[in-house]
Amino acid sequence: MGRLVLACLIGPALVLSTGCATVPVAVDGPLERGPKVLLEWADKKSSPAGGNGEKPDAAVNGSGAGTDTTASNRVDEEPDVIVTDRPDFTEASSTVGRGRVQLEAGYTFTRDRTNGERFSSHSYPEALLRVGMFADWFEFRLGQNFGTERTTLPDGTRTTGSGADDLYLGVKLGLTEQKAWRPEVALVLQMTVPSGSRDFSAREVLPGINLLYGWDVIKDRVSVGGSTQANRVRGDFALPDFMGLEQAVTGRHSYLLLAQSLTVNYTLTEKLGAYTEWFAFFPDSAIGPEVGPEHYLDGGFTYKVTPAFQLDIRAGVGLNRHAADFFAGSGFAVKY
Repeated sequence: MGRLVLACLIGPALVLSTGCATVPVAVDGPLERGPKVLLEWADKKSSPAGGNGEKPDAAVNGSGAGTDTTASNRVDEEPDVIVTDRPDFTEASSTVGRGRVQLEAGYTFTRDRTNGERFSSHSYPEALLRVGMFADWFEFRLGQNFGTERTTLPDGTRTTGSGADDLYLGVKLGLTEQKAWRPEVALVLQMTVPSGSRDFSAREVLPGINLLYGWDVIKDRVSVGGSTQANRVRGDFALPDFMGLEQAVTGRHSYLLLAQSLTVNYTLTEKLGAYTEWFAFFPDSAIGPEVGPEHYLDGGFTYKVTPAFQLDIRAGVGLNRHAADFFAGSGFAVKY
């Protein structure tokens, strides 16, 4: 599993380092507001010196009007339409933009049944505040959530718990815009801090990293996105006595949780959108016979009431025995 960790984290970094260059783009007049992304995919067809006899794109296009989509420090002339991180598991590979504030929130119900044990949970408000700061490529992120859980054992005994999750903090960095087959890329550096209720808090800082990438496959119709994550998590474990132990052993421990996802987004009308998605979790060094990879398939719809206000609904199922059987939810997002 250690090799898988390196493949997930180092592999995409090598792709970026070999295919990108920090190329400043000249911009005329009052439209300048700083770069939208930190890096730019290298273009072998042109060089600053024009060594192949061709002029660089910026020189050909002058002020960059028309079809020049690589001038990343120019204000977009398109309307400021909301792009959200919800409702799918795969978050957007774009930032909200400097001076923009976006609030996303929702509710999720989850149900599972394993070995006669029934579990259900309610998650709300799943609040995520996204604030564009300093430059278009920098986004500050603040999240908070509460939960209610109920477990029913085979003998009918019920246990319940409710409270606040740990506070989520993060930054999203816009790395590149899409250029032909090379994707739009963003990187999220994130962590949770121990601020939650006793039954829901990890009681320690848990860092993580999330690499996001996406492609417009058919402009304004179909797009594809993915994410590769590595997060430190803390969970319960139980080793029953039938595993050769003198007695059952229970406790809590921290371990590395990898996650991978792939989503396809469809624009059905000007206001209505849909998506289908696969995502999975891969625990590394987790303890316990009931801990293993979890695979899910989900889908949903989004509806833009206005260009800056969106509603969503989703549902999904687990694909293997370690995954939860079913989940569903809805939410909204608003951009200021």
